[in-house]
Amino acid sequence: MRRHFSPLLVLFAVMALIAAACGSDAEVASDAPADAPTVVVTTNILGDVVQNLVGSEMNVVTIMPVGADPHDFQASAQQVAAIGESQAMIVNGEAFEEGLLDVIEQAEADGIPVYEAMSTVSTIEFGEGGHDDHDDHGDEEHDDHEDEEHDDHEDEEHDDHEDEDDEDEEHDDHDHSGADPHFFTDPARMAVAADGIADFLIANVEGIDGDALRTSADAYIAELNSLDSEVEEILASLSDEQRVLVTNHEVFGYFADRYDFEVVGAVIPGGSTADGASAQALAELAEIVQAEGVAAIFSDTSSSDELAQTLADEVGDIDVVELFSESLGDADSDGSTYLDMVRANANRIAAALGA
Repeated sequence: MRRHFSPLLVLFAVMALIAAACGSDAEVASDAPADAPTVVVTTNILGDVVQNLVGSEMNVVTIMPVGADPHDFQASAQQVAAIGESQAMIVNGEAFEEGLLDVIEQAEADGIPVYEAMSTVSTIEFGEGGHDDHDDHGDEEHDDHEDEEHDDHEDEEHDDHEDEDDEDEEHDDHDHSGADPHFFTDPARMAVAADGIADFLIANVEGIDGDALRTSADAYIAELNSLDSEVEEILASLSDEQRVLVTNHEVFGYFADRYDFEVVGAVIPGGSTADGASAQALAELAEIVQAEGVAAIFSDTSSSDELAQTLADEVGDIDVVELFSESLGDADSDGSTYLDMVRANANRIAAALGA
């Protein structure tokens, strides 16, 4: 039985379309028959993963096109209608799709099975990637480095500013506590998430061949685990001292956690590109970058690198290198699939930091 959204939500979607003029028609990518069950997926990263998991058993509708910023993307009326006609919905989780939260909540209220992809993975808190959450990936190796190298910066450069009213006002509006939603920068965690997605779809969607979907899913999960090993090999040439990241915003914590990196700073000090950065914060980060001898600043292909370029100008003689962070790349890029995206990021990081 097909489900339909309430007139109220359709009205909301139309108003959002008129007001924001963002969002495009839902993209369908599938080898499945037209009458096969449909699963709607929010991000294009998860859309590619889900398509590989389900094979020809389901039609996959991806809401966010390539280049979309998940933090401010809003669905069109056509996309809301596609969600209402679907048999299941896959979302990232932890409020990652900030502009779709009302739509997701309404889908659940209307009885559509909704699954959070990161619900089965081991999560880290914002700011923990590469620092405190290294039980299995090098706690001892980095703790001393963190204590010796960074305490001085924090004590000397930040103590005088902790209690200032202007800093309080700057950050009061943005809560970056809680689990970091960017689990997909770690392919090992994505493999765990993919297994959970497959189980969810088999258990909740009628009209599919569960054995066939499981066979397809297992083959792709094996590719994800193989990719994890490949990334380790790509990064193997980097020394401990070279494994230091400065990113456009806090998006590579899970990557850092998995592959023994330290994220010493972010241009936008939060998990959303909707946040901003003050001139004072950029100046302080520039000092950290210079003191750490950071070789590159990593920006996002799906959002502006203006602030990263500003930081690079402040530091001088440092490259800004784009990474695929929250969106796949175009079809002719080296990040057009999730596997390619992770591989391309690893190669770019290894080249930039190993130079």
